[in-house]
Amino acid sequence: MRETVFDPVRRKRVVLTPEEGVRQHLINELSSCCGYPLQLMSCEYPLKINNIKYRGDLVVFDKSAKPILLAECKAPDIKITAETFNQISRYNFVLGVKFLLVTNGNETLLAKIDGKDVSFLTEIPHYNDLIE
Repeated sequence: MRETVFDPVRRKRVVLTPEEGVRQHLINELSSCCGYPLQLMSCEYPLKINNIKYRGDLVVFDKSAKPILLAECKAPDIKITAETFNQISRYNFVLGVKFLLVTNGNETLLAKIDGKDVSFLTEIPHYNDLIE
């Protein structure tokens, strides 16, 4: 039998894969340390690019249900590379969020998108700072 973990966003038990462990750690950090409301998060968020279906690992919304942060979670043994960031950037063509986050649990990259300008942040901002 495969190990499961309770996902507070989906409100059900899910199989604990290495990637899922990273996602659950991120959800916990965003919620408990940075004030991100669980009810304004969505896991495996459906996206469509050129009629091909994809899923965003974790999407955070503002209080009017507009997506503001997209996170891509990788297993701890997967290196974060430019290709990883390209993947999340392609997803962002659909969502148009201002913050992109990629993590493997050991390394986290967070970018703020402002038009064509991209800046990397050293810390995950508090939720209230995202929605200002």
